[in-house]
Amino acid sequence: MYPFYQANAKPLVIAHRGGAGLWPENTLFALQEAAKLGADLSEIDIHMSKDGVLVAIHDETVDRTTNAKGLVQDFTLAELKKLDAGYHWTNDKGHTFPFRGQGIKIPSLNEIFSTFPKQVINIEIKQNDPPIVAALRGLINQHKKTKQVLISAFNTRTMKVVRRLCHDIATAATQSELDRFSKLSKLFLTRPFLLSATALEVPNEMVTAAFVKAAHKKNIRVDVWTVNQTEEMEKLLALKVDGILTDFPDRMLNLIQKA
Repeated sequence: MYPFYQANAKPLVIAHRGGAGLWPENTLFALQEAAKLGADLSEIDIHMSKDGVLVAIHDETVDRTTNAKGLVQDFTLAELKKLDAGYHWTNDKGHTFPFRGQGIKIPSLNEIFSTFPKQVINIEIKQNDPPIVAALRGLINQHKKTKQVLISAFNTRTMKVVRRLCHDIATAATQSELDRFSKLSKLFLTRPFLLSATALEVPNEMVTAAFVKAAHKKNIRVDVWTVNQTEEMEKLLALKVDGILTDFPDRMLNLIQKA
């Protein structure tokens, strides 16, 4: 188990995309606000720009979150920096856009690491082609973040490269690994199943008491995504999950404080 997990006996509050329900997702602003709020860590998504810079953004296009359209990989970093990453954020179904024109930009991963030198970052690799793992490994080395990141990728081929190049870094299970582990846990047959992952990041509907127990027997964490309703958080905490990814970290923090 990695140091940042060992230091936390309580379930981790993981701000999904930095807390996408509260602030513009995958931005420095969101990550800073999540940290101020008290979230244990933030989860971000990464792609690569046209000029080979890793940037935090979920989709392969800039359409949903900015005031422009097009593939992320067709923009240079300088061009991405001209976009408004708070343009489309709304919490009232589009009646108002409080972060529009506030200078919120798409951050590079280098900026995130520089801004949060001691904070744990959960990084999901969204781009599979062209591959970006080598660039990610280089940045992790540069910022000495080997023990402060968890890498996830649902693409099996991408994760194979991650585990080859980043063998000393915590990784989450791939979708195929999750599916197999889930099926075996229902049959109580997980003991012989070898799993290279440090954490199982799973959708809410996959979590059962048997699943969590089987993971813990292998000293593997169970982190659940993306949980935004307090009632669901309470059910998961009762099952002894290790962390919850949520767009509303304030809700989970309030729940933990009341417990």
